[in-house]
Amino acid sequence: MARPLRIQYEDALYHVTARGNEKRDIFKDDRDRNVFLNILSTVVERFKWIPYSFCLMSNHYHLLVRTPKANLSQGMHYQNAVYSQYFNRTHERVGHLFQGRFKAFLIHDEERLLVAARYVVLNPVRAGIVTLPREWKWSSYQDTVGLRRPRISLNPDQLLCFFTSRKDSARKQYITFIEEGIGEESPFLDARGGIIVGENESIEEILSRLAYEIASEVPFRRELLNRPGLEEIFNRHERDEAVYRSFHCYGYTLKEIGGFLDIHYSVVSRIAKRIRENQSLIDD
Repeated sequence: MARPLRIQYEDALYHVTARGNEKRDIFKDDRDRNVFLNILSTVVERFKWIPYSFCLMSNHYHLLVRTPKANLSQGMHYQNAVYSQYFNRTHERVGHLFQGRFKAFLIHDEERLLVAARYVVLNPVRAGIVTLPREWKWSSYQDTVGLRRPRISLNPDQLLCFFTSRKDSARKQYITFIEEGIGEESPFLDARGGIIVGENESIEEILSRLAYEIASEVPFRRELLNRPGLEEIFNRHERDEAVYRSFHCYGYTLKEIGGFLDIHYSVVSRIAKRIRENQSLIDD
């Protein structure tokens, strides 16, 4: 069977998970977990990743990460290979530590980011190991709510900013949001083709947009698109419609549009989604 295609492009967001071979433990003790996180910190720095959330269980781990460069596979290969070498040497074993390749779900809808982050830190609660996520020290929850110094170069503000700009208030809203998710179904039940699909979206719509985003990273493909510049688009249309057309029609990325307007890409995403769901707002 052919390996599934890894969808990689600049500024992509993924939920990544890897499981032990034959569901065996990949962490024997706290030393193993600390070594794993030290390696992950190296990966984050070397490959310029932006981590939002992580959780280490006994026989698998979860990671929510954005890749400013299209290098998820390279970073994950480094992470799992280096840790496997350490684990086999330390515990005097041979053979594969992980069960095949890592799994990666592309989260294309920015609004699904928070839901995925919640799913990650609630793993030990779902497993019945702890009652509340703050009781499990091997996830990013304690980092995000300020109970300890962040691990793996994780900047809690990257996640908290989705709630409010006031840190104390953002932490309270984050805690409430996380605890409201206890007992909720996995957001990955909606995943199709390795992509987390948002509400009112089809896989075809997402793949079409991804084609534009991937092409926008390749210089000669940008020329073939023969698209107008952002300034021309925004001079021709009202702001919200211009956002929609720039993203859906001309293939500009959320980051590019946000940079042009000097607003966060999550705001761009919400505008584009709102206009897409209400086509009457678009001029013929």
